[in-house]
Formats: sequence, C-alpha cells, structure tokens
Amino acid sequence: MTSGTRHDEPSGRDTARTASSSRGPDIAAPHWLAQLLKPRPAPIDWKRAARTAIAIPAPIAVGLAFGQLGLGMLVSIGALCGSVTSISGPYRDRARRVGLAVSAGAVGFFLGDLVGARGWWTAVLIVGVAALSAIFSAGGNNASLASLQLLVYTVLGTHEASVVGPWTAAIGFLVGAGWALLLAVAAWPVRATAPERALVAAVYTGIAEMLSASGTAAAAPARQRLTTALNSAYDALISARSRLQGRDKVYLELFTVLSETTPVVEAAVAMVNARHRPPQAVLASVVALGEAIAADEPPVELELPDTGSPSLLALVHGLNAVTEVLTGDRKPDRKRPRPVRRTPRERATEWFETVLAGPAAWLHALRLALCMTVAEVLVSVLPMQRSYWLFMTIAIVLKPDFGSVFGRALLRGGGTFVGALVGAAVLALAPNGWVLVLLVAGIGFLLPIAQVRNYGMFSTVLTPLVVVQLDLAQQGSWDLVLERLADTALGCAIVLVFGYLLWPGSRTPRIGGRVAEVIDAVADYAERALNADPRGRSTLRRRAYRQLSDLRIEFQRMLVEPSAAGRLAAAWYPAIVALERTTSSVTRFAVEIDEGEPPPPGDEVTELVAAIRDTAAAVRDQRTPADAPELASDRMAALAGDVNLVISGLRGPDLDARRPRLRLVRRLRPS
Repeated sequence: MTSGTRHDEPSGRDTARTASSSRGPDIAAPHWLAQLLKPRPAPIDWKRAARTAIAIPAPIAVGLAFGQLGLGMLVSIGALCGSVTSISGPYRDRARRVGLAVSAGAVGFFLGDLVGARGWWTAVLIVGVAALSAIFSAGGNNASLASLQLLVYTVLGTHEASVVGPWTAAIGFLVGAGWALLLAVAAWPVRATAPERALVAAVYTGIAEMLSASGTAAAAPARQRLTTALNSAYDALISARSRLQGRDKVYLELFTVLSETTPVVEAAVAMVNARHRPPQAVLASVVALGEAIAADEPPVELELPDTGSPSLLALVHGLNAVTEVLTGDRKPDRKRPRPVRRTPRERATEWFETVLAGPAAWLHALRLALCMTVAEVLVSVLPMQRSYWLFMTIAIVLKPDFGSVFGRALLRGGGTFVGALVGAAVLALAPNGWVLVLLVAGIGFLLPIAQVRNYGMFSTVLTPLVVVQLDLAQQGSWDLVLERLADTALGCAIVLVFGYLLWPGSRTPRIGGRVAEVIDAVADYAERALNADPRGRSTLRRRAYRQLSDLRIEFQRMLVEPSAAGRLAAAWYPAIVALERTTSSVTRFAVEIDEGEPPPPGDEVTELVAAIRDTAAAVRDQRTPADAPELASDRMAALAGDVNLVISGLRGPDLDARRPRLRLVRRLRPS
C-alpha cells in the first residue's frame, strides 16, 4: 500500500515550512485586524440596489431639467436617508422603519436649519440633540436608527441653513424620503404577502444548502444562515399576525407551513450532525417545496425514499407533512392563539422601565454629549470651515449598538479617506448634466451592497455621494478633500480618546452573563428533548439557536477590539462553536427518539443537564467549570464529550492567569 506522500520527497507542509524559513519568520496579522477588514458574506439584494440607484439620482435629474439643481440635491439628501434605512422584508416593517427614521431626520433637518450656524446656540442644540439621541437609541433597533438620523440631519441642517429656509429644507427632505419610501413599498397593494412568502421560502433554500454541505466545513456556516432565515421568517409572520383583524388566511397558511417546517429543520440538523448527506431526490424535493412556497403554487409530486436512517425518515415525514399543507390536504389550525397586542400604555411602561430606568442609556448619552462638547470647543478654537463633518463622524462612529466603537472609528477613517479621494475626483471632472446623474446612480447602486458587507466599504461608497450632494459648488477644490480627511480623522480621534479609551468600562469584557444565559437555554432544551418530552421542545430549540446566533454576532463584534474584550472573545469563541455542536447533537438525539429509538437513561440525562447548568453557574461565579460526568451509554458519552469541548473552550488559553484583571460579568445586570 502506498501513501499519498512519497517518503523521499518533502510533503507540501514541509515545503511550505522550508520556504517560510528561507524567507524569515512570518508575521501574522492581529486577530482583531483580520476580523475588522474581513467582509461579511451576504447575497446581493439586486432589487434594493436597483431601488437605490433610482431613488437618489432621480431628484437630481428633475432639478437639472427645471434648472433647480440645488433644490434637487436637497431632495436627493432625503432620498438618501430613505434608501439607507430601507430594508428588505415585510412591507409593514419597511414602512415602519423608514417612516420613523425619515420623520426623525426631517425634524433634525428642520431644527438644524432653524438654528443655523450661530456659535454657541448651535453648540447647545447639537449637544442637546446628541444626548436625546443617545437616550432614545436604547428603545430598540428602529428607535436606534431613527435617533441616529435625528442627530446626523440636525448637524447637516446647520450646514444647509445658508442655502434654504427651514421649512423649504424640511419639505424638500420629506419629499425625497417619501419618494424613496414609495419605491420601497410600491408593490404592497398587489403583492401584500410577497416578502413574508419569500422569507418562508428562504428557509427551504437554507435547508437545501445545509444538507448539500453535510460532511464538509461549509455545513456549520450553512446552519447559521438557516437559523437566521428561520428567525427572520418567524419574526415577520408573528409581527404580521399580531396586527391583523380577521383577514389573515394567507398569513395563517404561511405560519402553518413554517410550523410544519420545524420537524424538517430538526431532521436536517440531525443529518448534518451525523455527517450524512441525503439522496439527491430528497434535496430536489426540498428545493421544489421552496419554489412552490415562493410561487404560491402546489408542489410537484415528490419522489421520497421510504427506508433509511432515523434522521432521513424523519426528514421524509416532515416533507410529506408540509406537502399536505401546501396541497390543501391539511387545513391550517384556525384555533392557533393569536399573539396578544400590547396597549400603548404597556409599551410606554416597558420602554420607561428598560430604557430610562437603567444606567446604560444615560451613560451613553453622557459619553456622546462629552464628545460633542469637546468637538464644539475645538471648532471654536481651530479654523474649520465645514465643522458639520466632524460632528457627523462622531455621531456615526459612537454607536455601540451598531458594532465596535474602535472598529467603526478605524473603518470610518479609512473608508472616508478613500471615499473623499473618489468624491474629489468626481468633482474635479465637473460632471454636469446627465453624466452627474449617471455617476450618482452608479454610486447609489453600490451603496446597499457595501452596507451589508463591511462598514469600511460602506463609508467608502457613501462619502463620495455625500460630497457630491453637499459640495457640488466646490468643483475641483482639493482644499475640500483635505478638510474632509482632517475632520474625519479628528472626529475619530475624539471618539477613540473621550468615548472609548478614557471611558470607564469601554475595554472591559462583559460577556460572561450573556454566555451563561445561552448555556442555560441549551440546558433547558436538552432536558426537554433528552427526556422525550415534546411539550414546547421546538420553542426551546428555536430559543437556544436564536440566542446562540445573537451571541455569535456579539462575539464577532468584540473580536475587532485590541483589548481584553477582544482577547477574551477570541479565547472563548471555540466554546461558542462547541455549544452549537452540542445543541445540534441534542437535536439529533431528539429526532432519533421520535423515530423509535429508546430515550437515554433518565439518571444520565439528569447528570448531564446538571453539568451544563453548573457550567453556566461557573461562568457567573468566575470559577473554573468542572468536567462533564463520565456516562455509560455510548450516545450520552458522546454528548458529554461535546459538553467537555464547551468547558475546555471556556477555560481558554491562559485565562486563569488574566482573570483577576477582568470583569467577566456584571453580577446584578448580566450583559
């Protein structure tokens, strides 16, 4: 028998090592820098890119046609706000998100234009709006985005005060934003449920991708994308049903299909966990069901096997159940309880208790107000002609809920540097007439593509667009480029010093509480699934995977921090991967039990669940977690091995030596 590598020749690894030695030692990039520059993989949303390419340049084209280029640029600024804040998904969500954001932006534009550049009066306005923006940003994703638009366009309004009056500015802004919103929801009257249907169909696309990647390194990322698709579909349908008043037949059918998809997802996860790839006919059936859901048509007849492993049979049973719903052989359960709508008073009470009553929002408000105050002092001392760019930089970078402040500062600076050069080149070409419209359309098309991949790429694309909109009159002025770069660098420096480095707790890791919560969620799911108790099992599984997904995103944000937080996230990241593997193993066992396999011994389940819960308690108590127990049955011993991988990952390299200097958890309010 011959081996794959001949013994009389160096292997590929030895060759690489020899070549590396001849060049000298390799210098690896720091983990935070590699994570910072790496773009996120994301599909291109062609529809949104096309909408943006139409929404932003159209007002400029109209302004050119009527000899009102300045007014067209003003309306285009509003269209930019509506386009950047628009998202793909349910029309109701788009309208709510964009409507709230552009309303806040219009108010800010009006206030900024009303006050204008009046020295310390402008400073008081900007600092006050910054504090309010920080407080309201804690009210949720939509509120956070709207508060950012309020602050940014208040700053921009102070710049535009010398061009138009406040009422003209606000009306022009709203016209542009309304135009972008109209494009985003134009198909709502005739295709009201199309986005929700597409989200449910995307779940089957994710299942097919995950099953196709079974046994390869691409399986884990595919499962994570499937979790995201499931979360998006459930969120959209639950949100829609909570607001319907009886006319919910289509949503009810979609929700039934999604509910019947749960066994399909569990069986698919079980197959991937066992590194089994289903037959091609099964993969084709999954794809066919997704296409039928997307087209709102009955599926073609499926060719599914009737023999195979327990997980394969569970997958087949689940696909047949979904087929029955789509063909009308099984009617939706109209007795399904409708989500309870909260009253405005209940929403206000919850917002007060979670936002205003906690210290996080007030500390962020104080930090943002401090940075804005420092900027105002510098503006009063230094000769700065366009100081609004400095304030915009601070407002955009200092958004902790948008990611790492440190990472955003570096990416904003680098992206603005490149983008300002591009913008200066555009202005130097003096692209009058329709050439200007085409250039803006091309930049607008790239905007949503870059937005979902990397903040530096987004800044690179956004900067030349804003430069063209605000400074078209300064054609060919390289002083403008230098001012943009200087303002951006100064704004990032202010944030890094006064909003990050000197701020207590900015670089201290506070992720232990989140990790412990996720471990507890996995323990709850394992206890229910391994004891063959079907009550609420799918809900616990979704909660565990959702929290794991959120935790992974939080860790990916922290990985770009060159501080104790980033080092701890890098050390604990393998534990998160092992925790996902443990959850998938539990799902596999649950599917096998459903297909007739005997459940594991109850005492072993109790021991293992207790070990998982003790791991969560160890993280909270900042002590070394104990190993999982040695179990007699083969399946439970394998699961205990997965749990031990979690435990060893949480210990981390040299973590015990660093622990006295780290605050791993906040004892009263886990982060």
